[in-house]
Amino acid sequence: MIILGNRHQFTNIELSVLKKKFKNIDYIFYSQNDTEDVKKMLLEIIKHRVVKYIVLNTHHKVPKELIKFLTLLNKNGIKYVTIQELFRVELEKYYLPSRGTNINFLADIKPYSKFKYIQKRLIDYVLSILVLLLTFPIMLLAMYKIKKESPDGDILFKQKRVGKDNKDFVCYKFRSMRTDVDYQNNYTQEDDPRIFPWGKIMRQTRIDELPQIFNVLKGDMHFIGPRAEWNILVEQYEKKIPCYNYRHSVKPGITGWAQVKYKYGANVNDAREKLMYDLYYIKNWSISLEIKTLFKTVAVVLGKEGVWLIDNW
Repeated sequence: MIILGNRHQFTNIELSVLKKKFKNIDYIFYSQNDTEDVKKMLLEIIKHRVVKYIVLNTHHKVPKELIKFLTLLNKNGIKYVTIQELFRVELEKYYLPSRGTNINFLADIKPYSKFKYIQKRLIDYVLSILVLLLTFPIMLLAMYKIKKESPDGDILFKQKRVGKDNKDFVCYKFRSMRTDVDYQNNYTQEDDPRIFPWGKIMRQTRIDELPQIFNVLKGDMHFIGPRAEWNILVEQYEKKIPCYNYRHSVKPGITGWAQVKYKYGANVNDAREKLMYDLYYIKNWSISLEIKTLFKTVAVVLGKEGVWLIDNW
């Protein structure tokens, strides 16, 4: 793969994904260089490499002569694609430019059609009832352990989260923190001293999310969708990420594409990265993407944290 230009600075996570798919990634820092020089550089790389993509990653207008040259290469099996296409096809996320506030290109991010919404709700009910039946003993154990390790507090933690159309709703989770601490800290830290031992296990294995099944059955949430964020954090994100509210065109989910593709968010930059996955999910929703997200969720839960839980049950 050859990346022409440096409009987008790839993150370490993006490069990690791309390096698994492409043996070589070469860069030509295009800035309206002479077209003949660019053609020579491209041919020199192609002569020594197997190239699948030439990625247009530049702020500058690419001249017709160079486009014509890239089209000829396309006939030989080397595709030229925009940075937006690379994100969609290879990174499975929606490209958001780091500069500028023009968000007209997001006009195609819309709520689900009526038919898709009916499909989503059917999936919600089937998965919620199935998970409720399978995890009911675990939920009983969770309630017992919470009262044992942190008796001075409710079993459920209730917090206002932002749902579809920016409307608040009360989200349910199993409480994983002590009650004698300040919950106004926006982000949970690694090895956070506020979390009691069983709470840590619940967080690692997503057991604390199980009460959200009742949010799904009530209609506040989907089983799969963008993460339901705390309303106070949403206010901060919307000030710093102009298009953040587009994720609220659909209901949030217990699990989601961003949650299985990206690490736990700890700042505004993470929120922006996860937004790109959320927008991809909304724009490209399908039954197959729903199934893929579900399987990735199971893989996350049954990863090293899941094995650790089984070994220490």
